[in-house]
Amino acid sequence: MIENDVKSMIAEVFNDIAEGVKSGSFKKKVRIGLTILGSEHGVEEMVKAAELAKNKYEDFEVVLIGPKVEGDFTIVEANTAEEGHKKMVELLEQGKIDGCVTQHFDFPIGVSTIGRVITPAKGRDLIISTTTGTTSTNRVEGMVINAISGISVAKALGIKNPKVGILNIDGARQVERILNELKSSGYNFEFCESLRADGGSVMRGNDLLAGTPDVMVCDSLTGNLLIKIFSSFSTGGNYETIGAGYGPGVGENYDKLINIVSRASGAPLICEALKYCAVCAKNKLLDLAREEFKQANKAGLKEIISKNTKEKANTSKEEVKMPPKKVVTYAIAGIDILELEDACKALWKEGIYSESGMGCTGPIVLVNEEEGEKANEALIKAGFKA
Repeated sequence: MIENDVKSMIAEVFNDIAEGVKSGSFKKKVRIGLTILGSEHGVEEMVKAAELAKNKYEDFEVVLIGPKVEGDFTIVEANTAEEGHKKMVELLEQGKIDGCVTQHFDFPIGVSTIGRVITPAKGRDLIISTTTGTTSTNRVEGMVINAISGISVAKALGIKNPKVGILNIDGARQVERILNELKSSGYNFEFCESLRADGGSVMRGNDLLAGTPDVMVCDSLTGNLLIKIFSSFSTGGNYETIGAGYGPGVGENYDKLINIVSRASGAPLICEALKYCAVCAKNKLLDLAREEFKQANKAGLKEIISKNTKEKANTSKEEVKMPPKKVVTYAIAGIDILELEDACKALWKEGIYSESGMGCTGPIVLVNEEEGEKANEALIKAGFKA
């Protein structure tokens, strides 16, 4: 059966050559697979997506993986979703397809997907890094690596100097500090400034709606929730229409271009997911990611992460005597919520009374007005602020 599929693909290659002779260009179209079993909307919806892509875009071809269906498509037959994944991997490894769009694929630890949405406020493309998968079992380390993966995808999409924002969630300030150190050590990228008056590279909800950065860094669970909301907020939640899906799986040495869509994704979104995959295939995303990680590692990525995530591991267990209580009205922002308790203890060790709190932009450390400057210096020295 697979022999017939291969023969069909060979015939298409000759068609490409004929077209190349006719047009004067011998550039081969990329071939993007689409597994068509497993959708909550049925096989017909997946075929409809392929037809939309075929009619809308002429720069790539779609290869269907699943049961025989009507239509002018190359079909690699599979009877179950699991068999479809097996055939997909085989085709990728043999070079018969350049990438594939599928649902619910199990990536190894270290690989996560980079989603792409259209923001409602300004209709801007926003890359959400990441949306499925587990980059690292350490949240902060995972988000730092997600930033590099997101930059790789942005470059594959033609953004030469992508601007990076960090979503204001647990771990954001630690991620910001590590990325700043990585940048100072030679890894070249740009932070984005929040559209809010107080600015900064830690993004607010408003920045999500407006699409302020090119790459929004977050953990996969948050990203998964965001992309579901962005893609189906106008349809009631059970049919995803907007954006280009959960995106390609990216990791330091990952070697297969596999883009994810949800089982709730509808044909309009899957059509754009196919285009997203095709652009990543044409522009050699996997090679770009390898180079990006090479540059980050050259700047000391692993050492900087290790130093910043393990150095204070036992601080919270240390017994530190609290200084005499004072009136605290001076707020110090920029401390991650995961480090708030340790930051207060670091000030106590310096004889500065402090309390933790929550401001409108996130966690804060409160000290006496007269000790504000001293406290800021102590927190920078202790590594809690950049």
